[in-house]
Amino acid sequence: MAASGSAVGLGNIWGFPTNAASNGGAAFLFTYLILAFALAYPALMAELIIGRYARANAVTALRTISSGNKTRLLALLVGFIGIVTVSFILSFYGIVSGWMIAFFFDPVARLLGASQLSAWLTNDAVMRNSLFVVLFMLLTIYIISAGVKEGIEKWASRLMPSLIVILLLLIVYVLTLPGAMDGLRAYLIPDFSLIADPSLLVDAMGQAFFSLSLGVGTMLIYGSYISSNENLPTIGSLVALLDVGIAVMAGMLILPAMYVALASGVEIYDDSGGLIAGPGLIVSVLPSLFSTMGAIGVFVAIAFFALMTIASLTSSISMLEVPVAYAVEHHELERHRAAMLIGSAITAISLIIVFNFDPLFDLVVTVTTEVSQPLLGFAFCIFAAWIWQRSEILEEIKKGCPEVESGIFWKIWPVYVKFICPVAILVVYFQ
Repeated sequence: MAASGSAVGLGNIWGFPTNAASNGGAAFLFTYLILAFALAYPALMAELIIGRYARANAVTALRTISSGNKTRLLALLVGFIGIVTVSFILSFYGIVSGWMIAFFFDPVARLLGASQLSAWLTNDAVMRNSLFVVLFMLLTIYIISAGVKEGIEKWASRLMPSLIVILLLLIVYVLTLPGAMDGLRAYLIPDFSLIADPSLLVDAMGQAFFSLSLGVGTMLIYGSYISSNENLPTIGSLVALLDVGIAVMAGMLILPAMYVALASGVEIYDDSGGLIAGPGLIVSVLPSLFSTMGAIGVFVAIAFFALMTIASLTSSISMLEVPVAYAVEHHELERHRAAMLIGSAITAISLIIVFNFDPLFDLVVTVTTEVSQPLLGFAFCIFAAWIWQRSEILEEIKKGCPEVESGIFWKIWPVYVKFICPVAILVVYFQ
């Protein structure tokens, strides 16, 4: 549940649906499903196996499987870049997540007749953004401070089922509204001629890698907490299935909702004629749709933004765990103190971005997710397939799956992670 929560975040719930809408709907869905299991799953398994073998943070784990001084130095570099990258990802993720909390409180304020508070909550202002990023980061720090079992595991096992239930209820409701079937047709009826489009392939591959939190050490950390008796290929499959499943379900909510909004007179296209995507979709199109629904719209808005907040939180705790685990294991800091110090530093970075939003926000997003993350994913594949001894990998997997050597996983995975995954990641990167 925790690893799935890490993978399932805001990217699944607005990134995947708008990618699908912009790339031929069902053609994108079909391509994404193939690439998620053919390419992203092998890279996910590399992190989980390294993590469980080393029982340590990313820096120590990569150094453990390194064979010489040069590879140990490379391990140190990759591990530290991963920690810095994930910290900066959390700094902008916290801002957007703060918006989700503000929009969650907006319908509550309207129910109570507090119109001035409602206007303040939905107005994009420095003070509002600052307050809610601090609130969101305090929630994240609180969960991480409680530890692995009482914090991450306890809350992930509560939040993930809640997320799935709310998502299903919203899908059922939206599909009853006028215009929803047009969105569903756009999402599920494929035009296979679009599959040959290189931009569709690259977008689908990027979505598959990024939605599974690959390359920054989150899955490696969670792998280090998995018992030796567990079947790693099965756990990896469950994480990938849940991540992909929620992305597909989110598409069944967001695309029909966009067409319902269009039928209700809400603008869903931007100035260039493309579908409104990213934060614009969540904080303009959907609230406008909810407001056209009358009294029921208030409750739908509360449910939707509760869903977005839960998705934000399950991912943010996995991000903060990466630098915290390093501080606890490598520098022997007490967990609560490490979570407070590192969480406060990331919150400070978030506030700097809030006060300098236009020049900094897009820059931080681009450098972390489009430059750093693909290269880190490439490095993890190189460590797992080219630097670590194959016999040690097999012995680690056999602890929880003694028959793995004769199964299809071991016949395919080493080749995939050695040759196909690195090439695929570089293709995404250079595009």
